[in-house]
Amino acid sequence: MEEHHHHAPKISNLNRAFIIGIAINLLYVFIEFGAGLYYDSLALISDAGHNLTDVASLALALLAFRLAKVKSNDKFTYGYRKSTILVSLINSVVLFITIGGILWESFSRLNNPVVVEGLPISVVAGIGIVINAVSAFLFFKDKDSDLNVKGAYLHLMADAAVSLGVVISGVLIFFFHLYWLDLVMSLVIVLVIFYSTWNLFKDSLSLTLDGVPKGIQLDDVISEIKEVEGVLDVHHLHVWAISTSQNAMTAHILISPNTGMEQQNLIKKKIKQELEHVNIHHATLEFETEDENCVDTNTI
Repeated sequence: MEEHHHHAPKISNLNRAFIIGIAINLLYVFIEFGAGLYYDSLALISDAGHNLTDVASLALALLAFRLAKVKSNDKFTYGYRKSTILVSLINSVVLFITIGGILWESFSRLNNPVVVEGLPISVVAGIGIVINAVSAFLFFKDKDSDLNVKGAYLHLMADAAVSLGVVISGVLIFFFHLYWLDLVMSLVIVLVIFYSTWNLFKDSLSLTLDGVPKGIQLDDVISEIKEVEGVLDVHHLHVWAISTSQNAMTAHILISPNTGMEQQNLIKKKIKQELEHVNIHHATLEFETEDENCVDTNTI
């Protein structure tokens, strides 16, 4: 049996990008939320909640980079990497509470429409477009190098589009006095937040329960392993997430009793190379022969 350790990448200049992104987005959240309260705009308050998801996702990605450098110990043999999954789950629950608050206020305004000022709404939301665009630019160069970075980039670009929608609704309110648009826009933003939050909640809950990470198909993993010359069968296969960006696997590999030690080492090396193609970089493999007959019908 052998365990393969793949060390996490070191924190690079992305560290600065994350810190800057978190700082300017958090500052804007306070500004937009304050403006929403001052101008009684539910759209601005909702968008502030949406932009808070930017801060949370950036902080989570930064945490993943930080925890990748924390060494394992006798109590936490995988280090603290899985805390990124726990933070992700907590983040989604907080966002659901935020959605509930916005919906409560939205329904209370259905029978009592509030007159809002369109121009200030457009100006504040316009600032949001700039903030999101600048933040996205910080990650543009490295967006294809890491899933967390790519996720942060796409999230920021999507939020810039949402802010653009608020700008347009503000302009229409200013010129045509369509005050109901503020309420409609807040509900649209709630739907956007709910969609992204539901996926976040579902994925993080699954990973917390050691479910198979998203994007990994066990049939594909088995096929990759069986394609290696010398492998007769695979069972006792378990795949789980160590963190939001790292996956691990254990498996029993059935080989011929005549397979020598040198050939076993070659098989192990080849299997681990194949597993990297399906985003598994931590693999513990145990060889056994047909004579040992360790197959469990209740286990893959």
